[in-house]
Amino acid sequence: IEGAEHFCEIPEEGNRKKEQSSPDRDVKNKLAYCVTDVPPWYLCIILGTQHYLTAFGGIIAIPLILSRALCLEHDSLTQSHLISTIFFVSGICTLLQVTFGVRLPILQGGTFTFLTPSLAVLSMPEWRCPAWTHNASLVNTSSPEYIEVWQSRIRELQGSIMVASCFQIVVGFSGLIGLFMKFIGPLTIAPTISLIGLSLYDSAGNDAGKHWGIASMTIALIVLFSQYLRHIPVPIPTYNRTKKFHTSKVYIFQILPVLLGITLSWLVCYILTEYNVFPSDSRHYGHFARTDLKGDVLAQAPWFRFPYPGQWGVPTVSLAGVFGILAGVISSMVESVGDYHACARLSGAPPPPKHAINRGVGIEGIGCLLAGAWGTGNGTTSYSENVGALGITKVGSRMVIVASGILMVIMGMFGKVGAIFTTIPAPVIGGMFLVMFGVISAAGVANLQYADMNSSRNLFIFGFSMFSALVIPNWINKNPKAIETGVIELDQVLLVLLTTSMFVGGFFGFILDNTIPGSKKERGIIAWNEAHHEDSDETLESGEVYDLPFNINSRFFSAPWVRYIPFCPKPKASQHQQTIVGNDSGLSKENRSVEQSDHTQFSINTQF
Repeated sequence: IEGAEHFCEIPEEGNRKKEQSSPDRDVKNKLAYCVTDVPPWYLCIILGTQHYLTAFGGIIAIPLILSRALCLEHDSLTQSHLISTIFFVSGICTLLQVTFGVRLPILQGGTFTFLTPSLAVLSMPEWRCPAWTHNASLVNTSSPEYIEVWQSRIRELQGSIMVASCFQIVVGFSGLIGLFMKFIGPLTIAPTISLIGLSLYDSAGNDAGKHWGIASMTIALIVLFSQYLRHIPVPIPTYNRTKKFHTSKVYIFQILPVLLGITLSWLVCYILTEYNVFPSDSRHYGHFARTDLKGDVLAQAPWFRFPYPGQWGVPTVSLAGVFGILAGVISSMVESVGDYHACARLSGAPPPPKHAINRGVGIEGIGCLLAGAWGTGNGTTSYSENVGALGITKVGSRMVIVASGILMVIMGMFGKVGAIFTTIPAPVIGGMFLVMFGVISAAGVANLQYADMNSSRNLFIFGFSMFSALVIPNWINKNPKAIETGVIELDQVLLVLLTTSMFVGGFFGFILDNTIPGSKKERGIIAWNEAHHEDSDETLESGEVYDLPFNINSRFFSAPWVRYIPFCPKPKASQHQQTIVGNDSGLSKENRSVEQSDHTQFSINTQF
């Protein structure tokens, strides 16, 4: 990469003690650009595009999954509008997070933690799609009746997401996230995250079952790229002023395995469609692997379309929907705190101080509020796979993520881009889901590494939480009228919560882990905290990274009382005071124990 003279060290894990390291390790731990560096504009665009493509699989999967529950199975044009909207809002939220939030190079996008409660809300009797919406011959996408059917459902999700996001805003900006995290350990997070993937098996099976041959090919390609070829670099011709024309080795299979797998399978489906290998009769197996089923959507989609708040109408709110989405909000917050620490380590930044974490969680809440207002049918969260990409590219500059956010906003305004994604055949999407949801489930189980799984206590908590979360929602779905308290609103709340497997598993895990006697070591709390035992206090170095931009600190937050505002950086001391404090801290550093962080880390990582 041009600009190697900007190399800086990636902070060591642990308590960041200065140790003797080998030359190979020094090279490995060097970044081409740190978080505050500004790479050349063309490098920002190239790497920003890469981050955009890395998040591609996760972002487009969400509206494609929701489309069936929203009665949009046969309305490809509206599906394309949803895809464009979620890209547009993700770009706005990314710019807000990098500029005013945690200020780390971390990309924002749709979250799978909202999918399970959203599907639970839409599975309620009053929101189930009419039978005629599943028959393509009976659907007139321009009829007022049909438009009201799907818009009323997405408005219900919008209102629930907007109200639930206010909880995240309050928790973030009030600083309650630190207190909140003290009661959440591996035995709560493991079943919660695992059940996100497990609960979506039906969506993956329905799409993959349209043609298991194509789905298997997609799976094989993604596995080949992400697992077998990930360490094989591909020479790509490049040019710079010093080396002129030369080749650079890029680990493209490790960076873009999902995109490459989908693209190749898509291409094979196109070729087989052109030669009429797949049947043209929808009653025959394999018909839905054709690429010309939604060919008219490209012609219908406008070149330019500006998404705007309330584009589907005025959002509606129900108590059941709000409580259901709250389960997703809590999981999203816990995930993001872990991502902040991982991102800081990989981008050459000091550990995020408390005010930056509070601000980051609060801005994510604002992002969910915006996503609800725009009508994506989902919220936003930090993307773990893009955090992993930082370690591959060795470019930790937040300007790259700014470029990626601008690119997503621009792409969200081109209607044809969203329309192209809706033409991906269902079996290709199903194959991607099988791999992606499997990894999400495994990422949840991976949190058990911190707990003592030889303990019968922990085995009981995890096993009971997981199994109950599969049994109870399944039974409630088959017997929806079993819940009758006499209060309709309470019945709806219980119905949504008890059919959301993620909530059921997380609830049992949380209650049992905090009430059944067990040591912190046995519960995994000590090991989990040690994963983030870096000192997160504010330092002069952290101020350069995490302070607010445009000199906001000195202009508006210079008063002494500002230190009591949870999301504001502490006012800077005078140079003389900083020298004294620096000397005192240097003398006492050896006698000071390393403060353990209260934050958890886990990663819903689809980068494989």
